[in-house]
Amino acid sequence: MIKACVFDAYGTVFDFASAAARCPDVPEAARAPLNALWRDKQLQYTWLRAVQGAYADFRQVTAEALDFALETLNLASPGRHESLMVLFETLQAFPEVPDMLRSLRAAGLKTAILSNGTPRMLASSIVSAGLEGLFDEVLSVDPLRTYKTDRRVYQYALDRLGLQAHEVSFQSANGWDACAAADFGMQVVWCNRYGQCHERLPGQPKHEVATLAALPACLGLVPA
Repeated sequence: MIKACVFDAYGTVFDFASAAARCPDVPEAARAPLNALWRDKQLQYTWLRAVQGAYADFRQVTAEALDFALETLNLASPGRHESLMVLFETLQAFPEVPDMLRSLRAAGLKTAILSNGTPRMLASSIVSAGLEGLFDEVLSVDPLRTYKTDRRVYQYALDRLGLQAHEVSFQSANGWDACAAADFGMQVVWCNRYGQCHERLPGQPKHEVATLAALPACLGLVPA
């Protein structure tokens, strides 16, 4: 039944923590709290802007969330902000991702990213992560001027791929995103990298894995 695998980007394919981890201007003890607050505020701003109908692209949202996090943690400086933004736009992939994508494509499945990120941000991280040529589509919410979990975002992926929801396996490390895609009708694999509790939201993922290395087995491409 599955004809395409669609991936969330940040936290699923790309390690968003790799920005703070690679920044020499951030004290080592501050990297984990900075990363957590930056990510939390980044997501909050996407949801709030979607509800308010006050869209700003993901780069602006990311920069504003970073400003909030740096100020809150008494780390604010223009140089540190700029360094972290450059690093966020050149993220590393999780180590299992390249081989996993190659195995899916070898099995004849389409592969795509569906992300809040801007086209430019996504293209930059694909290059920095060494994933060129491994996605048939790289889809940004930018043309829709809204954010996940707006149902129009998931429909956009189906329209671009020319598929029905049940023909798509959607992968996300974000429980709220996994639930929303499942509620929309996609087959969902929740990559629970961070040991999160289950969300109390409509829609339930079909599979839960700790790493995307397990995805081919979930899809029956290799023995479990």
